[in-house]
Amino acid sequence: MQYQNSLAFAKQLDDQDPLSHLKAKFHIPKDKNGNNWLYFTGNSLGLQPKVTKNYINQELDDWAKLGVEGHFEAKNPWLNYHELLTDKMAKIVGAKPIETVVMNTLTTNLHLLMVSFYRPTKTKYKIVIESDAFPSDRYAVQSQLKFHGFSEDDLIEWKPRKGEELLNIEDLETIVEEQGDEIALLLIGGVNYYTGQFLDIKRIATIGHSKNCVVGIDLAHGAGNVQPNLHDSNVDFAAWCTYKYLNAGPGSLAGVFVHERHAKNKELPRFAGWWNHNKATRFNMRQPFDVMEGAEGWQLSNPPILSMAAIKASLDLFDEVGMNALREKSEKLTGYFEYLIHEIGSKDIQIITPKNPKERGCQLSIQVKNADKNLHKKLTEKHVITDWREPDVIRCAPTPMYTSFEDVYQMVAILKGLLAK
Repeated sequence: MQYQNSLAFAKQLDDQDPLSHLKAKFHIPKDKNGNNWLYFTGNSLGLQPKVTKNYINQELDDWAKLGVEGHFEAKNPWLNYHELLTDKMAKIVGAKPIETVVMNTLTTNLHLLMVSFYRPTKTKYKIVIESDAFPSDRYAVQSQLKFHGFSEDDLIEWKPRKGEELLNIEDLETIVEEQGDEIALLLIGGVNYYTGQFLDIKRIATIGHSKNCVVGIDLAHGAGNVQPNLHDSNVDFAAWCTYKYLNAGPGSLAGVFVHERHAKNKELPRFAGWWNHNKATRFNMRQPFDVMEGAEGWQLSNPPILSMAAIKASLDLFDEVGMNALREKSEKLTGYFEYLIHEIGSKDIQIITPKNPKERGCQLSIQVKNADKNLHKKLTEKHVITDWREPDVIRCAPTPMYTSFEDVYQMVAILKGLLAK
């Protein structure tokens, strides 16, 4: 497409956008004069769908009217509420329903999964992560190493090449080829939080499995943003949050994927609780533990219904639109965004996110040489909500659910004005 650097062209793109109506389905934060903020931080916290309050109020009303009987008599009975989310969540991440469950929060889920899938021996015990992994992943695997009696030095980092920002898959191949006999687990962020790079998950799985390493993926910045096709990728497990691109609210419950080939392996070590016990005998309190098949076999406790109601509101909207349409718009948004950034014409500004739309989600990470957080503060004062990452990167996510092409145009115009000063 031949882009143009004009407000009229941005509005034309919005007029042609089949998803432009979705923005009206979200609460957009406003300034004190009632004007919409330009919101580019769906990669940190997604906006609230307007229907979410109705979904939560339904459960509050049923709780008020029914008390404990709501587990069976509510409009959406609470006992099996998580099952209402499974099929739609599975579609978003490219999984089978038996491979998917919503439970707990992200880092908790990673630890529970590592109980089963990080099984170090005296000779095969090391863990590989990307060097600029999100801190919670680093802390999680460091603590797992320490828990099992190993050192933080047994953590192997997959790093960008000198002078580069992005990861090269051939370097991971080299790491696994040379050290694979000592590596027990690869835990990789499917979309890097800093650069926005969407990694080849299927190839990562192939590389890890070539040396009998377990492969896990953190999709915190991927779920609802890209199409990871988890089942076909053949990774062993994955986990993700729902409060970013999935718009389920701050601190909301997370998702888990365990590949179907592990579904019936009841010998996999895991922690046990009431909710991963066989549903048929769960309420016969004196039965020995009988673990459920599939991803549900990693649950521990009955889930918080109010959080699940917010997730259901969002998943229903995703199911109505479909990931194919969202990805198509996402690529157009970032393409236009990228064009406008280049139009600024400054040598001090560059995009460190991959140029290939297939290798990124809707995030663009803009590096501004010699800038500091004051630039981010000035954007915020103009009601442009972005995310600053040290030392000099502004992360921006034009989210296809609620970001318009006009939003992108206005944001870049404001940034250009601030840089000129």
